[in-house]
Amino acid sequence: MPMLRLAALILLCAAPLAAQTETRPPANAAEISLSFAPVVKSTAPAVVNIYASRVVEERLSPFAGDPFFDQFFNGYGQSQPRVQNSLGSGVIVSADGIVVSNYHVVGRATEIRVVLNDRREYAAELILGDEESDLAILRLQDASDLPALSFRNSDDVEVGDLVLAIGNPFGVGQTVSSGIVSGLARSSVELGRGYFIQTDAAINPGNSGGALVDMQGRLVGINTAILTRSGGSNGIGFAIPANLVETVVAQAVAGGTRFERPWAGVNGQAMDAGLAAAMNLPRPDGVLLSDLHPESPFAAAGLRPGDVVLSVAGEPTNTPQEMIFRLSALGIGATVPVTYLHEDGTSTVDVTLIAPPETPPRDPVTITGRVALRGLSVARINPALMAEMNLLMDATGVVVTGAQDLAAQVGLRPGDVLLAINGRAITVPQDVSLAAQEQTRLWAIDVNRGGQILRLRFRL
Repeated sequence: MPMLRLAALILLCAAPLAAQTETRPPANAAEISLSFAPVVKSTAPAVVNIYASRVVEERLSPFAGDPFFDQFFNGYGQSQPRVQNSLGSGVIVSADGIVVSNYHVVGRATEIRVVLNDRREYAAELILGDEESDLAILRLQDASDLPALSFRNSDDVEVGDLVLAIGNPFGVGQTVSSGIVSGLARSSVELGRGYFIQTDAAINPGNSGGALVDMQGRLVGINTAILTRSGGSNGIGFAIPANLVETVVAQAVAGGTRFERPWAGVNGQAMDAGLAAAMNLPRPDGVLLSDLHPESPFAAAGLRPGDVVLSVAGEPTNTPQEMIFRLSALGIGATVPVTYLHEDGTSTVDVTLIAPPETPPRDPVTITGRVALRGLSVARINPALMAEMNLLMDATGVVVTGAQDLAAQVGLRPGDVLLAINGRAITVPQDVSLAAQEQTRLWAIDVNRGGQILRLRFRL
């Protein structure tokens, strides 16, 4: 009898399970919310695995592995080429084979292979890489009619939205994890200059370059980084917003080989409670402008030091990183409304976003021949060079763009602003050529290195 009762119990429990094996497509939004399968089926084919490799030179030390001598002889020994492999993910955004991934996955690769969800393989070439935003745009060779994801306006994303992260973590194969948007406008020292969407969907090594999609199957962002103490997912992942990705893709498709950002020509800082109180503001909103370059489009529109930029194109700008993101996503040539606070109240003006001007001309000079400062390359500072080399806004004169041979040996570095050589003031690149011809063994070079004045003394 006990055995009969047990058999009946098993049958009763199994009956409902048997009924649940009958599957059908969800009929409405309420049913879709019970499963992510329809979203996964529509988006997963557009997420790819990326295998990248490059050849690096590695020095073999005879003391390698020795706990004592290795610390002294590291970097010495015979050089040997070694193939370095990396694994990541990517997202197809165009049916003709345009793929987005992370720069840190493929940026320096010499060979790139892309494997689709259906196991088709393509060779790929990097057509645009941008290390600052950590984005890389690839073109698949001989590809057509591929599944692709559409972009969502990432400014419409809200904290609490359901999202899926799709990628190839640890090389185990395509994997989907679910979560929500847990934060917006994320930027910090650890993350660099970027501006990110935060999610608690599990992101692990190998997910880099993968897709963060919403419940309509649209691309919300490109997964790029995590904050972790263990190396695995701790529920704090970051994605590059789709609006910036779309702008970078557009430049790549148009033939650009490097991402051209609009140039603001301003320095600013985020408002805090102390600054807000000093300016009699009810709350700390916006970015306080501390300096504007004479060629700045913001200066041309009437903004001045001390003004507070509240929004760009109707979207808030509460940190310098957020302001840079807004401008980068809008792109060069756009004319956008900028709302700002000044001593007379709040105003809105139109600002035309421009590329950093190449005025005055760079007039580059490289020192060659058997003279002092051999291997030194310099150029005249202009806004374009400021943007490329991340120079201070008030930088003027001549900057070191390259230092090799003797120039490197005496301590000069790219980014050094030359002030004087042996007492001769340096104002244009030609001054460096003349100074290098001086017949003397004792040298003194005054430079501005990141705001610090240094004097380099040496004997030849």
